[in-house]
Amino acid sequence: MPELIVHFHKPAHWADTVHIHYWDTRPTPQATLWPGTPMTAEADGWFVYRFAGIEAANLVFNDNHGCQTGDLRCENGGFYTNGQWHDNRAAAEASAAAAHHPSPSSQPAPASAHAPLDPAGPLGDFREETIYFLLTARFYEGDPSISFFCRDRIKFNRATGQPEDPHWRGDFKGLIQRLDYIRDLGFTAIWITPPVENRSGLDYHGYHAYDWTRIDPRLESPDATYQDLIDAAHQRGIKIIQDVVVNHSCQYGIRGKVHIDHLPIKYYVPQGSEQGRVNHGPYQGNLGNYAWPNRDDIDNPVAPEWYRERHVMDPEGKVPLVDPKTGETVPKSGYNPGRFFGIDANHLDPEWYMQHGFICGGDWESAAVQLKHIAGDCINLATDRQNVKDYLIGSINRYLDMGVDALRIDTVKHVPRDNLLEYVNAWKAHKPGLFVFGENLVKGYGFGDLGHGDNGPSFIRPWWYTRLGHDPRDPNSGGDSGFAVLDFGLFSTFRDNLSRGSFGGVKAVLDMDWIFGNPSTLVTFLQNHDVGPDNDFRFRFKGEQWMAAAAYNLLWTARGIPCLYYGEEIEFMKGAPQDVIGNDDTLDQTGRAYFGDHLTDDRIAETQSHPLYQHIKRLNQIRRAIPALQKGPMSQVNEWGSGISFVRDHNDGESYVVVGLTIGGGQDISVGNLRNGVYRDAVTGNEITVHHGGMSFHVQANSAGIYVLNGPGKIGVDGAYLR
Repeated sequence: MPELIVHFHKPAHWADTVHIHYWDTRPTPQATLWPGTPMTAEADGWFVYRFAGIEAANLVFNDNHGCQTGDLRCENGGFYTNGQWHDNRAAAEASAAAAHHPSPSSQPAPASAHAPLDPAGPLGDFREETIYFLLTARFYEGDPSISFFCRDRIKFNRATGQPEDPHWRGDFKGLIQRLDYIRDLGFTAIWITPPVENRSGLDYHGYHAYDWTRIDPRLESPDATYQDLIDAAHQRGIKIIQDVVVNHSCQYGIRGKVHIDHLPIKYYVPQGSEQGRVNHGPYQGNLGNYAWPNRDDIDNPVAPEWYRERHVMDPEGKVPLVDPKTGETVPKSGYNPGRFFGIDANHLDPEWYMQHGFICGGDWESAAVQLKHIAGDCINLATDRQNVKDYLIGSINRYLDMGVDALRIDTVKHVPRDNLLEYVNAWKAHKPGLFVFGENLVKGYGFGDLGHGDNGPSFIRPWWYTRLGHDPRDPNSGGDSGFAVLDFGLFSTFRDNLSRGSFGGVKAVLDMDWIFGNPSTLVTFLQNHDVGPDNDFRFRFKGEQWMAAAAYNLLWTARGIPCLYYGEEIEFMKGAPQDVIGNDDTLDQTGRAYFGDHLTDDRIAETQSHPLYQHIKRLNQIRRAIPALQKGPMSQVNEWGSGISFVRDHNDGESYVVVGLTIGGGQDISVGNLRNGVYRDAVTGNEITVHHGGMSFHVQANSAGIYVLNGPGKIGVDGAYLR
């Protein structure tokens, strides 16, 4: 019986235990789940593992604490140290000794994709990354003591009547505990929702900022701060993308800067009730914040004196208070709810806020989106004022200094482009090499004044923000702005094609890539916390599993940076609305449901065995190994509904790949005008030699042919779709 024996010399900075994670063994296929199985310790820092009945294996050595080698292939056994295989221990130890006294011409071994990141080092090319997007408060709970129920949309157990599933449930401690899950899935960057301190009746998502200078305490634990999360991610070779809101604040103002007039919520009494009778889960007696000693969480030092006095007293909300605006006394049954929960848009501080009222009706596709408030809990800032710029830029600079690697900007189209670029360029100047992308939500191709059925102007469309020109009908009137956007155009095609088992319409979008400053930096996606690819753009993808797999094949091989929304890897909350729709909906009924139940120690192996999890994991392995899939421009795009083919060429042939994708059924694909040479398929390992500029190959249903010129051959393990 054959036996493959591998030895590994542990670097001094690794943890004491070494694991070996392996896959694609032969002659018998075997594989482990990350981090693999422990190796046996020998003397002098050596570890050994014996594969009974195995002749060859792909493997990774790791310590399960953030340190690991790159992906390795071993066919004859051996001793691995200093980034090289050796036939015997003596040669390996000689190599290790030489590494301590390198010659001037020696070169370091290439780093693995998940090697620890140096927070003081260069940021690198973000096109090399893939992104896992999560709502921190809905991902994984590590510290139940900081979980919190928002005032609105509390879920009550039907049998007991008790509240359950706190809105603020996931936290940094839980995320740190499951970083290895995200790493095993193959992602190298995590986009988290805004972590700054929030205030509203439903603020778990982070987009209702109250203080940009502080991290929300409902996310941090003493042993799991934001800095701890950043450091832990970097140790695992994962970058942190911080979501940032520039456009608006919450409806209560900004701590230490500006106060928006309202009455303390603890004095609100619903119509027909009386003070002290509120029975709303943890909100007993009144609706003031139950986690604060005096039931009021607006601790703003610039609030009026009368408000600051009430903030520190009267938790029951029973001491009479005269509303300075009307002269009436509260608490009073049925007294104007707007004085507690709304704002007066006509009396906002012009130093900090816009003065044009609220968006309504047709405003959403006009210049009004850059002048009016989005909603009652999203109050548009006067972003062109220097005091606002200084505050927001300075606040985010602090997080960049902590090690945040990239920024995602919310509600981009509500801030005029040239104004927004003042913020973006300031952050880039503060941290050279910073990647910044933004959300400019459009339900359609989003070509603006260029036509194609768009009813909105160019200056609120995604492409406009990636350019510097001022001609709405000529993108080439200005160069690349250096700001990237989420690719809503490609996403919008999925509404019309995926459910029909087709790639129809994809080429039409790709043919318009020229309008963007740099299409290779577009962040591509199938769905997110706001939208999904259905007729209303409102639901998590509810199509067949093979349809999603085919979509991921496209996203991971076409231009752009792929982004996955948490839970997609197991079809989590399939078909559910992305956000609450009905008046009585709670988060557990939506695409923002709590994911942690699938990540417990008892269930995580089941989660990781899901066909889409394994599919996405392999796509990440393939993309990570082929620079052309990360950075190469696309050419020769040919789409015929049930399939699509294209070429990607990075640095004039330095990395060159021919891609053919199928959806629905298997088929033969032919591509011409190619470089001659030997091509190897990263999916099957099939080899084709091209002599006259063309090749033909067969692709299984919902799979891919990824033929790399002088490529390494098969990458990863066959699954339900890539085979």
